[in-house]
Amino acid sequence: MDIESGIANQVEIIYEDEFLVAINKEAGLLVHRSWLDKGETRFAMQLTRDAVGCHVFPVHRLDKPTSGVLLFAKSSAVARSLTEAFTEHKVTKQYLAVVRGFMPEQGTVDYALSFKPDAIADKFANLDKPAQEAVTHWRRLAQIELPFAVSKKHDTTRYSLMRLTPETGRKHQLRRHMRHLFHHIVGDTSHGDGRHNRFFRTQYDCARMLLHAQTLALSHPVTGEPLLLTAKLDDQWMRIMEEFSWVESAKN
Repeated sequence: MDIESGIANQVEIIYEDEFLVAINKEAGLLVHRSWLDKGETRFAMQLTRDAVGCHVFPVHRLDKPTSGVLLFAKSSAVARSLTEAFTEHKVTKQYLAVVRGFMPEQGTVDYALSFKPDAIADKFANLDKPAQEAVTHWRRLAQIELPFAVSKKHDTTRYSLMRLTPETGRKHQLRRHMRHLFHHIVGDTSHGDGRHNRFFRTQYDCARMLLHAQTLALSHPVTGEPLLLTAKLDDQWMRIMEEFSWVESAKN
């Protein structure tokens, strides 16, 4: 294996012990193999397994375009314990997001989400599922108004840096909740606003979705000790943070 391909197959490990391993998943990386992305050859689960030298078990998910803390167990027993902790809302997840517009300083969106099937992955799923309760808390960390007319209705455009804390874990919950509030997450090609996505690509060379799982707080499933796992922002994120003078705000 040459040096460049070796680097391409590495993952950033942010925590590891004999029971757990957590990585900083890069944007665009699938958690595991999926029929939805047959052409993909890199997967977080396999890369983590290769890095730590043992099989790992996924206990939660991050969307492909979302970066940040991704936790695996090293045994099926620990995986069951962690899965229960997520199901029982004993794990606190906090995300950073850049959204269009000025959002209020803080608030909660309590908006049930209907089941959105994938054509292949959910081929045999029950399509008559009732909408599921979904709750997201938010806090605005910073905001900026830029002298660019992204919309024909306005001479300037506004963005907010948000801390999003989901209370539930529905599919695409944060992305769909922000769309519901008309504060789409920048770079979201499924639930976002194409005008703002294009603006960030051309103006800031930022082609990724600006949603990052920054922290994961939980009790260790074996020792009971508190764990706070933190994932750093990547280069595209940091370029935006520096351009908007939001570096310190992202730490709050």
